[in-house]
Amino acid sequence: MDWSIQDIARLAGTTSRTLRHYDDIGLLPPSRIGGNGYRYYDRDSLVRLQRILLLRDLGLGLPAIADVLTSQVDAVPALQGHLTWLRDERERLARQIASVESTIQAMREGEEIMAEDMLDGFDHTQYKDEVEERWGKEAYARSDAWWRSKTPAERAEWQRLQKRLAADWTAAAARGGDPESAEAQALAQRHYDWLGAIPGTPGSDANGPTAAYLTGLGDMYVADPRFAANYGGETGAVFVRDALRVFAARM
Repeated sequence: MDWSIQDIARLAGTTSRTLRHYDDIGLLPPSRIGGNGYRYYDRDSLVRLQRILLLRDLGLGLPAIADVLTSQVDAVPALQGHLTWLRDERERLARQIASVESTIQAMREGEEIMAEDMLDGFDHTQYKDEVEERWGKEAYARSDAWWRSKTPAERAEWQRLQKRLAADWTAAAARGGDPESAEAQALAQRHYDWLGAIPGTPGSDANGPTAAYLTGLGDMYVADPRFAANYGGETGAVFVRDALRVFAARM
């Protein structure tokens, strides 16, 4: 079974022009072209398109997406990494929806609004216990105070930078980059700077995050699927870990 380009464009919420562009640049060739010149797409093409859309949502550009698809030929492990991230996002969004619904109901009925209910799902402290166990309460308290001091726009910008960094790591790993390469070490520097911008970053000294902290963090990225999902799965996390180890050794 296959589907016409018009069917796929409608189902994916995109346009035939976009799909033709994907074909022109070699990102998504049709499975066949009919006698009428129309493009048709089979199941494998749909799986590839699904991966393209997921990677685009993570902030990757088309060249980076092409690199990822070329290096990660087996779609199942790649999609499993995406699935972990999507499930985490679903849980967070479900909590936000319930929170907003509760606020609306309380306001309509003149009921008292509980702060802990209003802000459920918006809380950045979901890893509070883990952070305190690993690095102590003081480290968590300082970073928590820093986050709460930010305006919504500042928080959104910080999250945008984090997603961009994760996307660049994912793309570099997908290209089969060398952890010792200039590209990987430039990413490691960005990672170091990003961590150092957070007051109370665990394992930091007067100069910023320590080498021991960086290497420990890299190990955690590989060991914990929640963090590995940020870098496209275990393979990407291993690349980040190895690059951070090289960077730490040169500090």
